[in-house]
Amino acid sequence: MSERYSIIRLCLLAKVVRSSYYKWLKRKDIITNKDIQDKIIKNHILDIHNKYRGTYGRKRICIYLNNILGIEINHKRVYRLMNEMNIKAVIRKKVYKHKFKPASVAKNILNREFTVTRPLTKLCMDITYIPLDKSSRRFLYLSAVKDLYNDQIIAYNMSTRNDVKLVNDTLEQLYNLPLKKGCILHTDQGFQYTRKEYCDDLKRHSITQSMSRRGNCWDNAPIEIFFGHLKSELIYLSKTRETEKLINEINEYIWFYNNERILLKYGMSPIQYKSHAA
Repeated sequence: MSERYSIIRLCLLAKVVRSSYYKWLKRKDIITNKDIQDKIIKNHILDIHNKYRGTYGRKRICIYLNNILGIEINHKRVYRLMNEMNIKAVIRKKVYKHKFKPASVAKNILNREFTVTRPLTKLCMDITYIPLDKSSRRFLYLSAVKDLYNDQIIAYNMSTRNDVKLVNDTLEQLYNLPLKKGCILHTDQGFQYTRKEYCDDLKRHSITQSMSRRGNCWDNAPIEIFFGHLKSELIYLSKTRETEKLINEINEYIWFYNNERILLKYGMSPIQYKSHAA
């Protein structure tokens, strides 16, 4: 507007000191070291955003950048640069489950004590449903076990049928691991976990059974959190609903979750944390 109006009048209108305007005018053409640094950081942010399908938020991106760059970066700076690039992380959807009356219930021995000092001493297991079509009449069922020591998925199995075999096949993987004697395996009150055969099988392998209170998903929060990440970072973003392709994608995601995905409380992936703590 300086071609039509004087600088003095425009500065008065904008309540800006004229010397400050000229200082800004002179500075805007100068590329500072901070500008160069911001450009480099933006390129990395874009790479991370594309690589991980927009599932990394500012805090996780910040940890990632500090690991690969030789400069200290604050999450507020990452947030500002993400806003400038109009980049936002995927927001997870809430999932509500139906309630039912279980056949028999074990005590809640875990009692939300999720802190663990040794691997394979406290485990959480559950099953999640993944729709295979828009009508939600066909599902892929994922049974998974998480080690609370480092949040690693140590056993899992998938099937198009939510039956006893799905859980049994997951347990067979679990029994091949060097579990600590008296290891706690925590589940909800699903029908698969209230069977006498299931309870007896755990006792034979010296595993202590624990169950959530009825209608209280927070008692089994660690595995629920994993399912939430899986769905928001893969399932809701994936276009395929072909069973075999989806199984392959889930296999790849679980490998990524265990080996590469940064957990905020560790600043590294589950397997990296386990190796670091050993």
